Amino acid sequence: MSTAKNGLLYMEDGATPQGYTLMTDSGDHQHFGIADTDIFAGDYATEVRPNGITTGKDLITVAASGSDDVVDGAALTCWLAGIETAVAAAADLAITRPGTDVARVCSITVDDSGVYAVVDGVVSLSAAFSAVRGAAGGPPLIPVGSIEVGQVRVTTAAAAPITAAEIFQGGAYTERAISPTPEIDPTGRGDWSDTSAAKRAHVKFAAALPAIHTGNTAKRVYLDYAEPVFAEVSRSANFVPAEESYSVATDEHYGGADNTESTSLGQASFTAKLQTGIDDAVIGAKGKIKTFKFWPDKNKTTKIDVTQGRVATARTFEVGGQKRAAVTISAPRASVQYFA
Repeated sequence: MSTAKNGLLYMEDGATPQGYTLMTDSGDHQHFGIADTDIFAGDYATEVRPNGITTGKDLITVAASGSDDVVDGAALTCWLAGIETAVAAAADLAITRPGTDVARVCSITVDDSGVYAVVDGVVSLSAAFSAVRGAAGGPPLIPVGSIEVGQVRVTTAAAAPITAAEIFQGGAYTERAISPTPEIDPTGRGDWSDTSAAKRAHVKFAAALPAIHTGNTAKRVYLDYAEPVFAEVSRSANFVPAEESYSVATDEHYGGADNTESTSLGQASFTAKLQTGIDDAVIGAKGKIKTFKFWPDKNKTTKIDVTQGRVATARTFEVGGQKRAAVTISAPRASVQYFA
C-alpha cells in the first residue's frame, strides 16, 4: 500500500525582494521568465513593467518653428528599465531625407537615457515603402533599450517642412507599455505544461511582442518580484492539492438529451497541530497569499507539488486534546507538479 507517511510540507515564510529585473525572452516574444527562478513569492506585490509609453497621445507633431525637415516631440511618461520616467518635450527633431526621390522611414524614439532620438531607416530603391523592419524603405530596427514613439515617412529629397500626413503614430507605430496585456503566472504550469516556456514562473503577454529592435528582438520587460523563502510546516498532515473537477448538467429534449460540461477548482487544504494557536507561523499566514511546496515522499525530492493562494485557518482548542488548525488555500489556479 502506498502512503504519504514520509510526506513533507513547506510554506513560504518570507521573501527576498529582487527589485526590477530584466526578464528573458523564451524565444516566442510572448513568454518571459527569470533565469534560475521557479516561483515568484506570493506574499509580495509582483509587478511587471515592459518598456513603453504610459501617458501621452499623438506625441509627434508638425514643427512649431516651421523649419524644414524637423518635427516636435511632446512631453510624455514611460516605463524605462522598470522606472517611471518623465521625458521632456523636444523641438526640431531632425529628419534625414533620402538623397533622391525615394522612400525613407525615420523612427522617433525615446532612447535608454530618457531623451528623444531619431533613428534613420535604409532608403528604398523607389518611392515604395516596405513593412519589413530593417529593409530598404522600411522602418529601422531601433536600439534594444529604446522605445518607439512614432515614424516619419518621406519620399522626396528636397528640403521642406514635414506635413501631418507624413507622421505615423499610435497603434503599431507606437510602443505602449501595457500593449499587449501581460499576465503574471507566479508558479508556472508545471512539467505537464504543453509549452516549455510556461513550466516555471513567467509573464505571458496576450500576443507576441513586435520584434522591432536590433537583432529582431522584442522590447525589454522588467519584473519587480521576490524570491520566496520556505520553512517546514511542522506536524502537518492530510495535504490536499487544489485540483479541477468536472461535472455535467443534462438538458433533455424530445427523443434524447444533451450534456453540458462545467469545470470547478477546489481549495487546497491540510491540517496542522499547533503550539500556542496564537503565534504559530501557519496562523500568521491567515489572509495572506502564500506558496506551499509538498513532497509526497521526502526521500524522493525530485517530485514536488506547488500551490499558491490565500490562506484561511479554522482553529480548534480541545479541552483534552491537541490544538490544531484546518487550513485552506484558495488558489486562483490548480496546483502544479515539478519533476526536476
